[in-house]
Amino acid sequence: MHIINSTKFERTLKKLPYKMVAKVIERTLIFEKDPFHPLLKTHKLHGKLKNQWSFSVDTIYRILFEFDGSHVIFLE
Repeated sequence: MHIINSTKFERTLKKLPYKMVAKVIERTLIFEKDPFHPLLKTHKLHGKLKNQWSFSVDTIYRILFEFDGSHVIFLE
């Protein structure tokens, strides 16, 4: 699986505190190995975001993404 970061994702990541960036990187590494690892709580979204998925970084932050064939695109 190949992960592509959107420019919006990159901008948002730069605004986060250092400890949260470290946690995002940690969860992203877990996601690369197993996108449906129980720790991530990966789930499909509904409504306006029905084509997207999400996984949890912690109780406040989550990462939105889309599956695109063999690629995963991080959106936010």
